Amino acid sequence: MTSLPKSVDETLNLLTGESYVADRALATVAFLALKLGRPLFLEGEAGVGKTEIAKVLASGLGRRLIRLQCYEGLDTAAAVYEWNYSRQMVEIRLAEAAGVEDRDRLAHDIYTEPFLIRRPLLQALEPDAAGAPVLLIDEIDRTDEAFEAFLLEILSDFQVTIPELGTIKAAEPPIVVITSNRTREIHDALKRRCLYHWVGYPDTERELAIVKARRPAAPEALAREVVGFVQALRDKDLFKSPGVAETLDWVSALQELDSITLDPQTVNDTLGVLLKYQDDIARMQGTEAKRLLEQIRAEIAALARA
Repeated sequence: MTSLPKSVDETLNLLTGESYVADRALATVAFLALKLGRPLFLEGEAGVGKTEIAKVLASGLGRRLIRLQCYEGLDTAAAVYEWNYSRQMVEIRLAEAAGVEDRDRLAHDIYTEPFLIRRPLLQALEPDAAGAPVLLIDEIDRTDEAFEAFLLEILSDFQVTIPELGTIKAAEPPIVVITSNRTREIHDALKRRCLYHWVGYPDTERELAIVKARRPAAPEALAREVVGFVQALRDKDLFKSPGVAETLDWVSALQELDSITLDPQTVNDTLGVLLKYQDDIARMQGTEAKRLLEQIRAEIAALARA
């Protein structure tokens, strides 16, 4: 277990040490969230690295990562706990076969911890020798407002109440990271309990640094052309612009094809790695991709001469 960073610079170094290229604003809010024990609420487009922040914090601090992947209809049984009904039924049958007639005692016995199935939120409240875990509540915008309301007790007091067992409170609050792709607005009551940060698309310099950190074997020329092409795509009126995750996937795909630089045919053949909607792909294929590639090469050449 690594101790929590004592400054913004140490937080930045922690993220960098895990190959996460963050700007100072993100490092600052991450440091404050760790220092103040407040949840970190990260909002932004899909694929910009929000989920990865929780992963690198867990890895860098030597903590366990507990992930709650949100979806429509998520309830307490999937998020917090449920009883192992099949095991309870076996216990009841065994008790009946043994002639146990004290139903109250039997009911009490089967609603104890051995029959409890702990889901992510309850797991995050349990003590850990490595220190409080990192709890990632991923894509909270996919849930409904009722689940948001339920989370308020967790985020305010770091405790949950199980009627049969009572209230379970964390001895040491987990490090909480909440992400949202902003498919809907999250209620202010939840946001007020968090420190907020918008994770946007990186600029050219930082995205190139990300590619070099995550795909160090990629040729320099290829990395620059890929980043330039993706940056140019984000200026287009596309249904869904590619995120950093797609940039890294494209670099990996091009490496598998033994590409050293981009060429129009390869771009056309691999646009499906970057773009996930047919209308976007159709718009960029052919002459548009070739024109964009020529524009990028001209800009790279101009920067090299400067």
